[in-house]
Amino acid sequence: PEPIDPGAPVRKPRRTPWPRGFPPVEIVADTPVAQGHPSYAAAKQGDLEAALQLVSDLLTEDRVASLRLRFGDREPLLAAVHGVEGTSVNAIPQVMAGYLSSRLGWEPVRSLVQINRVGHTKSSGWHRLANQALFDGEVLAGRHYLLLDDFIGQGGTLANLRAFIETQGGRVVGASALTGKTYSSILALTDETLTALRAKHGNLENWWRERFGFGFDGLTESEARYLLRAEDADTIRNRLAEAESKSRG
Repeated sequence: PEPIDPGAPVRKPRRTPWPRGFPPVEIVADTPVAQGHPSYAAAKQGDLEAALQLVSDLLTEDRVASLRLRFGDREPLLAAVHGVEGTSVNAIPQVMAGYLSSRLGWEPVRSLVQINRVGHTKSSGWHRLANQALFDGEVLAGRHYLLLDDFIGQGGTLANLRAFIETQGGRVVGASALTGKTYSSILALTDETLTALRAKHGNLENWWRERFGFGFDGLTESEARYLLRAEDADTIRNRLAEAESKSRG
């Protein structure tokens, strides 16, 4: 990504509310299995050969068949998160797209890129919330998209990529991640969680919208539950400020 111009306007993610029925993320492998694979660390740091070994070992025929069954009738474009890890580009999502393309015949997208460095690997939930991934690139209006990432934590990166595609006229039908926690697979915020969040921290929502560019209805289920655990609005503001300060330092 290009260095940030301090005089340039601050870009914010353009999240949109979740549609009813948005499917859970298809998680390929349990976290200990994926992260314990001998090729995982090298793949995470940009080694394409290691990423291909990792992906081909974990994306079994059953997993590929599941994606074909869920999304095959729409033949979605494969949109992989193109994130920077340290000084290297994480190779896993792009290799996932290429591998699935060879198995399913769906076209991978090369025009969508993440334009900022967020450093989410092994970071806290506050860091993830404070440092939102931003995307740019060409979107084909009217086409279906399947999102791909190597790991799903709170789901914010996938939420931002989904919103970017849909505000440009694309239609996101679902997502798959190489690994992640089962509870993180539910991206779409439930009515119950949104109601509970507004009841507890509703006085924060206008500030949140000004700070991040979207209201509570744009949060993922995991993000909203994370905020619900905070004692009050001041705690949320303080934790986010601390996380932002650490990321700058």
